[in-house]
Amino acid sequence: MRTPLLLLVLTFAGAARAAEPVPTPPALEVVAFDEAVRRAVQRAPSARIAAAEVARVEALLWEIRAGALPLVSANATYTRTDEARTAPAAQRNASLSLSAPLLAPSRWYQWSHAADQVDVAEAGARDVRRAVALTAARAYLTVVSQKRAVEVSRRAVRTAAAHYEYAHTRRRGGVGNALDEARADQQLATAEAQLENALAGLARAQEALGLSAGAPAPLDAGAEPDLGGGPATPAEGTSGAEETRTDVLLSRERLRAARRLAEDSWADWLPTVSLQATTFLQDPPTTAVPEHGWQVQLVASLPLFDGGFRIGQGRERGALARQAEAALDAALAQARADVRTAFSNLARAEAALAHARRGAQQANAALAIVQQAFRAGATTSLDVTDAERTARDADGAAVVAEDAVRQARLDLLAATGRFPEP
Repeated sequence: MRTPLLLLVLTFAGAARAAEPVPTPPALEVVAFDEAVRRAVQRAPSARIAAAEVARVEALLWEIRAGALPLVSANATYTRTDEARTAPAAQRNASLSLSAPLLAPSRWYQWSHAADQVDVAEAGARDVRRAVALTAARAYLTVVSQKRAVEVSRRAVRTAAAHYEYAHTRRRGGVGNALDEARADQQLATAEAQLENALAGLARAQEALGLSAGAPAPLDAGAEPDLGGGPATPAEGTSGAEETRTDVLLSRERLRAARRLAEDSWADWLPTVSLQATTFLQDPPTTAVPEHGWQVQLVASLPLFDGGFRIGQGRERGALARQAEAALDAALAQARADVRTAFSNLARAEAALAHARRGAQQANAALAIVQQAFRAGATTSLDVTDAERTARDADGAAVVAEDAVRQARLDLLAATGRFPEP
């Protein structure tokens, strides 16, 4: 008697476990488009590294500037010997020294060039923030697209489930057949698999959005952003790109700094003059050093022969300036090409979206007609299966086309320097 009772208990326990609801993942934080971009610019590791690089270059400016400013130092010495010899056993010495460059053109220009490098580093940080913002924006749009894909897949599951339920009911009522039911079940399984894939893609996109925004957890996208407001013509877009794109501005800053460095190479051939002043206290005084006193020196230095170092340095700086000029030309050419490509891609993407939406609309209309005809006995289940598959594919193509338009609009704003806002 105990065995059937045990089986009964296990059966009820298994049923109770099966009835337990599947734990749902915690709700994700929903962020708006602008908020996701703002967080990425502030928290993304590459943006933080760029900000630290600006701070490092500013610190180098302080180090280089110190060589062009006066130096004041104080020294104190106390000496104790085991016994008095020719001098007293205890001696004290203190001094205060000042060293100031009076004529140091090369140091002054180094100071100015270090300030140029700070400007270059800041321009580089802005370019990094642009790249980070673009990454976050694309991740946000991907989440929006994947949510649409999940919506389309769920609609396809509902349609396939209704078809399967109808075929199953017909077979149980003796009107339909097992083949129709099997075909309907196969379509339902395919739609459910597509839904699971879409949910997995959504989870990956949400993780990517969280990473790009510097968040410790995945993020969910809110409403679809408004990416309008782009330039009306390629000429207007090209003009904006040349004036506001951060990569072009970075190239300009690098060229300006390289040219100034090359043009100021003549300062390396000038002499330097420095002032050195010292006041001291000697206790006890000696025959060579009084008890207290001071001295002032003017020191002039002019390097006469350095083995060609300054000549090579000047040539190197000229070559760097020419490289920076070529890099700016390349950046401008790339910006113009990006603008033309963005305008063309947006026009093609909008046309493709119109076609895809019309195709999806017609495919769903055809599906409704075939389902109605199937219920009237005018078509077979194979026709319904084919119509369901066609409608599902057409809806998926429309989702892809929608995402292509959103991405193309973002590309246009980025290519013309309007995203992120300057």
